[in-house]
Amino acid sequence: MRVVSLLPSATEMVHFAGAGDWLVGVTHECDHPPGVERLPRLTSSRIDPTLSGAEIDAEVNRLVTDDESIYALDVDLLENLAPDLVVTQGLCEVCAVSTSLVEEAVSSLRSGPELLVLNPTSLEDVLEDTVRIGEALGRGERARRDVAALRCRLDEIEETVAGLRCPSVGCIEWLDPPFSAGHWVPEMVRLAGGRELFAGPGERSVRLEWETVFEAAPEVLVLMPCGFDAKRAAGEAKALPSLPGWPDLPAVKEDRVWAVDANSFFSRPAPRLVEGVEILARILHPEAFPGRPGENVASRLSPVFE
Repeated sequence: MRVVSLLPSATEMVHFAGAGDWLVGVTHECDHPPGVERLPRLTSSRIDPTLSGAEIDAEVNRLVTDDESIYALDVDLLENLAPDLVVTQGLCEVCAVSTSLVEEAVSSLRSGPELLVLNPTSLEDVLEDTVRIGEALGRGERARRDVAALRCRLDEIEETVAGLRCPSVGCIEWLDPPFSAGHWVPEMVRLAGGRELFAGPGERSVRLEWETVFEAAPEVLVLMPCGFDAKRAAGEAKALPSLPGWPDLPAVKEDRVWAVDANSFFSRPAPRLVEGVEILARILHPEAFPGRPGENVASRLSPVFE
């Protein structure tokens, strides 16, 4: 089978099902597991990824206002790859090529591929999508077995945090301007033994004001800019200590402000979200989960980010 993945999370799911060798094309953002970047890339972004968070937000708003697509799809390359299965998403046009653009392109292909559209809004949806992809690839039994193992890991975390005090948590998906972290993240926080303040399970990410964050007074603040790794998230956060009210934030006073690798473990609806829950559990309950996350995964930011 020849598979094209137009979604980084789907690329991970195909590999999770043991069918990575069947991938013939991926997106410009596919970076896991190592080696997928050598495959033909069918997409590109009209936004320079080296821009600051504020500049990226402004450019996204401009393109959306002008009714322009953020991403381009190489339809000629898609035709030449002659896929049997194309996997895309219907959740967010800011995150990947729009479903309508993919549907139009796929309908014109001579190979007549099956189109599988993923639309997860919860952790359970992600696990179910992982099985769906496994079944589409004829690897359903393996996918169900491995997803069951992921569920066991989540159960172990829940059992460990049961009875522990749940700290209030603020997960921030974008910093300038600030956005809440929605969809599956609040559920991840709950499973890790915390109480998310700015979104409920399955809810969309919404724009916040920093004043709202300060008024909510989270005991733990987790900075997870969508698509950024921990190092870049920490870099984007350097301006935060200059905000009025920052020193009074409980998370700042208790030295519980963290920058995490959102690209790998929080933004992307893939099996590694389970590892994201494990990372959160170590952040929220270090007394119950020995071993601090690696600096490349999650870094604690000092009150003044010195």
